[in-house]
Amino acid sequence: MRFAAIDIGSNAIRLLLCNVYNGKGTPVFKKAELIRVPIRLGEDAFLKGKILSEKADKLVKSLKAFKLLIDVFEATDYRACATSAMRDAKNNKEILEKIQQEAGLKVELIDGKTEADIIFSNRAEEFLDKNNSYLYIDIGGGSTELTLLSKNKIVASQSFNVGTIRMLHKQIDKDYWTEFKDWVKKTTEGHSPLIAIGSGGNINKLFNMTRKKQNRPVSYDKLKSLYELLESYTLEERIKILGLKPDRADVIIPASKILLSVMKNAGIQKMIVPQIGLSDGIVHQLYEKHKQKVEKFA
Repeated sequence: MRFAAIDIGSNAIRLLLCNVYNGKGTPVFKKAELIRVPIRLGEDAFLKGKILSEKADKLVKSLKAFKLLIDVFEATDYRACATSAMRDAKNNKEILEKIQQEAGLKVELIDGKTEADIIFSNRAEEFLDKNNSYLYIDIGGGSTELTLLSKNKIVASQSFNVGTIRMLHKQIDKDYWTEFKDWVKKTTEGHSPLIAIGSGGNINKLFNMTRKKQNRPVSYDKLKSLYELLESYTLEERIKILGLKPDRADVIIPASKILLSVMKNAGIQKMIVPQIGLSDGIVHQLYEKHKQKVEKFA
């Protein structure tokens, strides 16, 4: 089976094409292609209140290409979700109608809770120690989704408008930042040992820069040292010397600040990064939907 997922985020849009194999026991998910286009819808939505024509045109053109790739891939099903930037844009209905008409794609505008639920549906918790508690941290351009797990059950879940694009452009006021930190402290109190599960493009990049093997934990101290190293370089040096992409080199700093703040306020000393995100969660949900449909008519 083949499934396609489109994530229309605040910093970039992504298309994930994924093969799913039904072996013995659990299904095996194999990424065929992951395509990322850095459009930065958040710069329009958060600073100007709407998506301007230039970025809207780039978005539609990109999604036209995504639709062609989905057709060539012969996907069993697809789902396209738009998150924080599109939620904030006053002209979101107009943009979504334009996408439907010109690209032939139906896009869902999902709220923060739905976004957190989709990310959590990756089922990373199935491979974790049931004796520990975990805080799932997904940092995007417009929002951060936090999900507290204990004994493989969701204890609390919350979406905050704390994202890398918002922070980069100073769109998060002090009171909201305090509210964000207080929620982390209060919600995680009494859950120990507590380990972070990180997801999102910036967290994945930070993890790769530590050169740890996948699913091996990285410490808070290591991440803090990496942040201090990154901050010691100018934007141009992060691109030229460290080899970061231009659209990653600036937002990786606020992403690090958000991550370290969450870990510090939750008393977390280590994090694992399974390198999954919203698009992976969409694929998992599409598979479950298809499986239930097949079983219903079997």
